[in-house]
Amino acid sequence: MRPLRGILYKIASVLIFTVMSVLVKATADTVPPGEQVFFRSLFAVPVIVVWLAIQGELRTGLRTGNPMGHLWRGLVGVTAMGLSFAGLGLLPLPEVTAIGYAAPLLTVIFAAMFLGEQVRAFRLTAVALGLVGVLIVLSPRLSIGAGVSDREAFGAMVVLGGAVFAALAQVFVRKLVQTETTSSIVFWFSLTAAVLSLVTLPFGWVWPTPAQAGLMVLTGLLGGLGQIFLTLGYREAPASVVAPFEYVSMLFALAFGWFLFREAPTMPMLAGAALIVAAGILIIWRERQLGLERARQRKAMTPQG
Repeated sequence: MRPLRGILYKIASVLIFTVMSVLVKATADTVPPGEQVFFRSLFAVPVIVVWLAIQGELRTGLRTGNPMGHLWRGLVGVTAMGLSFAGLGLLPLPEVTAIGYAAPLLTVIFAAMFLGEQVRAFRLTAVALGLVGVLIVLSPRLSIGAGVSDREAFGAMVVLGGAVFAALAQVFVRKLVQTETTSSIVFWFSLTAAVLSLVTLPFGWVWPTPAQAGLMVLTGLLGGLGQIFLTLGYREAPASVVAPFEYVSMLFALAFGWFLFREAPTMPMLAGAALIVAAGILIIWRERQLGLERARQRKAMTPQG
């Protein structure tokens, strides 16, 4: 375990994914989300394949014993990605980032519903706190008679829908990791997402300009690179150490939103985001405590010789 290196890898992945979101937002007014998902997914594949080959894991990454599991994870994941990309064209980057933090909170609920995971009062309280934060972020966009445009209200619902599907995707990943390697999950998601996004081809794809095409190809390359750094981060340090640094993305989103798109953060967005981040960190801390407790129990039950 090398915690510092793991943290640096995680922060690098967060920065890369935030830059990727910036590029998506830059083309969102003219390129439909399904087309953006196609480029993001397709051009991540060669990056992942090269990395797997360098790691000597190419054969492992291509092998799967659960193709239907990958298909369902791909279907849910590509829906989450498409909704998130659509939201970037409708709402400020920091706001999309804050609402996206609802995904790990919802994952706790969905894991209890669909996987039978036990959720005690502490985590339920943290989830409730986080969801209150989500409502605070959403409230200005959904206030009737407060000068909110239909576009903004629709954007809020789209991004929240993306968070719901992202949480469902994590439930599918939790099932896949029982039989599949991380390499295969990463590879097959990018491939299935590229294929599934073609379903949106009849619904308004455009012929991109060279500049737009270049930006969309770059989103794919960055997406693959970000996934590699994310995987490396979790290899170098425990999840409980690495995961909280996901919330550094808010700092990056605020900076990029202000300097590139002149998007000023609002007080409800900042207050709600603070609650969501606090809830997420509480859940991560609780998961760590439960992991340590389970480890002590296993050690106590191991025969001493």
